[in-house]
Amino acid sequence: APYLSYLKLGSTSLVSSSPEQFLRVRNSGVVSSKPIKGTRPRSADAELDKQLAEELRSNEKERAENLMIVDLMRNDLGQVSEPSDVVVAKLFEVESYATVHQLVSTITAVLKPGLDVFDAVKAAFPAGSMTGAPKQSAMSILSELEGSPRGIYSGCFGYVSLTGAADLAMTIRTIVFEEGKATIGIGGGITIDSDPEAELLETKLKARALLGALGVEQ
Repeated sequence: APYLSYLKLGSTSLVSSSPEQFLRVRNSGVVSSKPIKGTRPRSADAELDKQLAEELRSNEKERAENLMIVDLMRNDLGQVSEPSDVVVAKLFEVESYATVHQLVSTITAVLKPGLDVFDAVKAAFPAGSMTGAPKQSAMSILSELEGSPRGIYSGCFGYVSLTGAADLAMTIRTIVFEEGKATIGIGGGITIDSDPEAELLETKLKARALLGALGVEQ
């Protein structure tokens, strides 16, 4: 995964293999975000693996969900950029990792003069891929449905340099160690077209590598 990390914050440690870019800001002021929506398992059979990737790329439900989050991120970045500077650079690309294929899109923008990465984070956090859309309404529903706070899961981590450049990943595919316990946050996007069994399978796929790292039998 692009974002391999180990962070120790007091009594809390974070080990992550996150595939998702939340925000990258270059010294030039160019911002990019790569939301992920859409998952399929990998296969040891090369032909079947190729078919799974192609099915993900062409699946209307997955494309609609991905596009919804792309539009949300475009709107968020439009708060800190000129509308004409917000561009969907790549749409519906498949990125493949050890256990899953993921459907990824890329949005770029240019920060307005006088704005920096912290303004971008304020505009875009929490990420739409972690909340759904419309963001405020989705977050209100999530606060009622979810049994406990998410903690570090679905936040972001990374670095901000002294020059103003930054690279921040989504806190997914992450193990949090605290007080002798290991916690993994896993989720999936739910839409009217979602199949409950398929969504449950997707969460298990996302957790597989992390549980394996902890020595948990599956």
